[in-house]
Amino acid sequence: MKNILLITLSFIITGIGYGQNNDNKIKRLSEKIEAKVIEWRRHIHQNPELSNREFETAKYIESHLKNLGIIVQTGVAKTGVVGILKGEKPGKVVALRADMDALPVTERNNLPFKSKVTSTYNGKKIGVMHACGHDSHVAILMGVAEVLSAMKKDIRGTVKFIFQPAEEGAPKGEEGGAELMVKEGVLKNPNVDAIFGLHISSGLDVGKITYKPGGIMAASQSYEINVLGKQAHGSRPWASVDPIVASVQIINGLQTIISRESELTKEGAVITVGMINAGIRSNIIPERAKIIGTIRTLDYGMQEFINRRMKEMVPDIAKSFRAEATIDIDKGYPITYNNEKLTSKMLPTIQRIAGKDNVIEIDAVTGAEDFSFFQQKVPGLYFFLGGKALDVKPEDAAGHHTPDFLLDESGFVLGVKTLASLSLDYLNQ
Repeated sequence: MKNILLITLSFIITGIGYGQNNDNKIKRLSEKIEAKVIEWRRHIHQNPELSNREFETAKYIESHLKNLGIIVQTGVAKTGVVGILKGEKPGKVVALRADMDALPVTERNNLPFKSKVTSTYNGKKIGVMHACGHDSHVAILMGVAEVLSAMKKDIRGTVKFIFQPAEEGAPKGEEGGAELMVKEGVLKNPNVDAIFGLHISSGLDVGKITYKPGGIMAASQSYEINVLGKQAHGSRPWASVDPIVASVQIINGLQTIISRESELTKEGAVITVGMINAGIRSNIIPERAKIIGTIRTLDYGMQEFINRRMKEMVPDIAKSFRAEATIDIDKGYPITYNNEKLTSKMLPTIQRIAGKDNVIEIDAVTGAEDFSFFQQKVPGLYFFLGGKALDVKPEDAAGHHTPDFLLDESGFVLGVKTLASLSLDYLNQ
């Protein structure tokens, strides 16, 4: 028994020293490349690309990884890039993921690296902007790749860097994103044991990290409703079957599913209408109307109930106004679910790197992430990284997916340190 205790104590002491030594190396290497990480982010920000069209972004990442001597796979899930870094000692496989795509948003900031890119989305010409911080995710993971490639001899196992396209959703009629990456085997050869990911937050102070065991982000579904009426002159509405009036009542009805039928003390849920499109001029009642939107749920039983009620309600409301309506709801993204055991195991690492007072457990949010597809296959941990300047009030911080979205770049280095430390601690445990 005495010998066992001595061996165990020796292992613990050696492990502590090893971890502290890694922390010092990671800190030094991360701070050394901080300016480069910011430069990479600005380049990507100025040259954004929409989902499944991240061709130049992929080339930029590929060049960087190859210069580090990392094995590179390209064309994964259309434009995805995967880097494989094998340590000098055998061990498990950990994956790190960053998303690459931008959004159809016209930037309103006056940054020197402001996006001036335009594209066509849903038949409309619009600006393209990294309005959700994916540019920072890519730059941070490029930084982690540089740090860990310089620490190859300290890696017990393999690190897989996953640069993922189309997190915001593939164009209509196309596959894409994490789901397609999983389908194409990104978690195989070598087989991934755990995966980590982060998301920058424009409303969270720089230096802070938030997390939650279990469900941290909602399941997300898109829906499309098509309403068919009868066209008529605007001066003779009695001769029409007005799809706009029917659509308004459908929208009102959908909100009662949340406010009157969903058990919100169990979990939160949202039905949002993002677009209604009908008509072409003031004196014509159109024949058709289209409604599209999103559903967010944090409980699969509630998701099933809401889907069923929407499918029942939409055609019935339309019928009451003599119109016809169909509704299609896609499969969407699953709940982003942090493996409780992995979260508990790795929380001390996050607290050690960021400082215990800077790591905060939060309630679930109704945003969604297709990182959830990776978590369905292997244990995963997903957390939020602060990107708000300390002198900006939370209520004044521009939200994600908006033209004024803004990040404080001084928060990126903590992301590099944290992902690098999570990787080494997981592998070396």
